[in-house]
Amino acid sequence: MSNSKIHYKIRDWEAPLTTIEKGVPFLEQPLPLDQVGDRKWSLLAGDLPLPVAVLREQALLNNSTWMRRFLAQTGVDIAPHGKTTLAPALFDLQIADGAWAITVSTSQHFTLAVRSGFTRILMANQLIGAGSIRDVLRGLKANPDVEFFCLVDSKENVAALASAAREIGLARPLNALVELGYQGGRTGCRTVEEAIEVARQVAAESEALCLSGIEGFEGLLRNDGTPEVLAQIEALLAGMGRLAEMADAENLYGRPEVLLSAGGSSYFDLVATALKKVRLSRPTRVIIRSGCYITHDSHMYVRARHALARRSPGVAAIGDLQPALEVWAAVQSRPEAAKAIISMGKRDISYDDPPIALKWLRPGLHTSPQPAPAGLVVEKLNDQHCHLRLPEDSPLQVGDLVGFGISHPCLTFDKWRVLHLVDEAYQVTGSIRTYF
Repeated sequence: MSNSKIHYKIRDWEAPLTTIEKGVPFLEQPLPLDQVGDRKWSLLAGDLPLPVAVLREQALLNNSTWMRRFLAQTGVDIAPHGKTTLAPALFDLQIADGAWAITVSTSQHFTLAVRSGFTRILMANQLIGAGSIRDVLRGLKANPDVEFFCLVDSKENVAALASAAREIGLARPLNALVELGYQGGRTGCRTVEEAIEVARQVAAESEALCLSGIEGFEGLLRNDGTPEVLAQIEALLAGMGRLAEMADAENLYGRPEVLLSAGGSSYFDLVATALKKVRLSRPTRVIIRSGCYITHDSHMYVRARHALARRSPGVAAIGDLQPALEVWAAVQSRPEAAKAIISMGKRDISYDDPPIALKWLRPGLHTSPQPAPAGLVVEKLNDQHCHLRLPEDSPLQVGDLVGFGISHPCLTFDKWRVLHLVDEAYQVTGSIRTYF
């Protein structure tokens, strides 16, 4: 176990920290992950090379508690999307909080989840391609305790999966959920009529496949909560309900419990409300898949969270999410009165929306982070540099540290192989690895 207040496993195959890794200070020799907290590194004291990505423990724990309360309030389950962090240490936290499964997107994610000891895995994606299908099925055959689910939205994919499952000789049929999509969206059958045909084909392959439920994904729709977007989401969820009822009426399901799953990180309240209303002849389990809630962010999902609170006032009573992920860098240059160059760039932080300067610290002057001075605006990012516009009288000077909030945590996590857990004094209590 770690030395952190956040309990997670350090697997015996996880490599120790080395000095060549971004965000790791000079080390005479590799440092096992379970010994990181003993070093008592401090970001504020300059113990870490910059830029560096950190996860605030207090915010992680707050977000974990928030989601537990939401699930209890709504009566749904969560299978958080692991591709957000691809960090088994954070999967551990989510499973300890009662997550029903871990969600993945690719065969590599599946292999990581199995290697990390997780025994229920939902691939919220089509399992496609001979190599990927073979890898997953072989993994399932070698690990018969693992319960696995994937998506289908075409007869061609159904046929390929059934053929591969028969060839590999699985001990039990492969679980599949039919995906319903929408015009202009990503994957998923575009009509209920198309989807029920796919469901019938899955059921016809009952020796190799098992129709386990219905799935949809609304996460590509704008998260501004406008009436037009809400209408699109309601239409998708209503279609999922009709599809589930049609499959039930034809007795196509192969499990005693039907899974109904949707819900990215913006509209899971709508998913919980709509899918809980679906009534079938057998029990249903509603599964949302938000992955970003665990770290939240400082931009994209702040907007989404505010919109959620307006739509679902009861959610406001359970508290709020907090941004846990920050990237810290230094003022590298102040070449113009209204411009500073910061020592981070696209290689270090997501840029769907510009990073937001949250905190400021001058070594030797401040003993704790201060609110960022007014008027700091990220204008653009290069590979390794951030162009920061600021008032000409801004106090920022070369050598100051700036802590940035991010937008869309997925695209910051994938830039770091090591992230440090920190307490509220920014002392490192542990380090976690990602596996992108």
